[in-house]
Amino acid sequence: MSFTSKGFPLFLTFDFDAETLWTARDKANADRPIVMSQGRYGWKRGVWRVLDLLRKYEISCTFFVPGLVVEAHPQIMEAILEGGHEIAHHSHTHTWITQLSLEQEREEMEKGIEAIQKAAGYRPRGWRSPAAEFSAHTLDLIQEYGFGYSSNFFDDDEPYLLEIAGQRTGIVELPFRWVLDDAPFFHYSITLPGRTMQAPSALLEAWKLEFDMLRAEDRMMMIGMHPQIIGQPSRLWVLDQFLAYVRQHSNVWTGRCDEMTDEIRSVLLDAAAAEEAGS
Repeated sequence: MSFTSKGFPLFLTFDFDAETLWTARDKANADRPIVMSQGRYGWKRGVWRVLDLLRKYEISCTFFVPGLVVEAHPQIMEAILEGGHEIAHHSHTHTWITQLSLEQEREEMEKGIEAIQKAAGYRPRGWRSPAAEFSAHTLDLIQEYGFGYSSNFFDDDEPYLLEIAGQRTGIVELPFRWVLDDAPFFHYSITLPGRTMQAPSALLEAWKLEFDMLRAEDRMMMIGMHPQIIGQPSRLWVLDQFLAYVRQHSNVWTGRCDEMTDEIRSVLLDAAAAEEAGS
């Protein structure tokens, strides 16, 4: 379906996890300086390259940031905001939700909101789970804390309204898939099982093919990236080449998730109302 007159929705998002990507996987990583240095690369080098590239293409987009990272790097948060980008919620410590009690999950929500509100001056509008995990309580908490959109599920190629407890909500889900994430291609460490590293050209080929088919079907494309991964020189080349390819096509809509979902929500709500009226 056509979501607005602005064209095919292309979402560029960055999970700026820094060291929490590693400590969340294994708390013992905090005592492994070389492992932790991979997370530091994200804030020392990677995110700055990403911001420069977005500036080159005059694109504003969304950064999902754990509260701990927001608090640890105020200058980077300032640079993200000055670039016109959105800061959205990505937990507080990046701890996998399946390891948390309801009280701990609620604490992750509240501390992350507090950190973003202090840094950005607004409550976060969107929420993405750490490590693509939900508990039995997560959907209820997303609704309780007033999020306007979620980007978590893998079940579609177009936005839809979340249903919670059997009721349709106004929360827009922006689904994605692992092929649209940089980590399966490049996330590498000697401490990870089944480690692989693919050529940058493999990711570029995949994303261009996904873009072509999703655009032909008039759906959407949600790309998830990590500054410590995509911000490395050969991987940033992929993003640069992909954005150059996108620019060759007309009728493509790229921007911040919060602003884009505000328009998409109206279309989805109207479609839902028409469906109910016709039933």
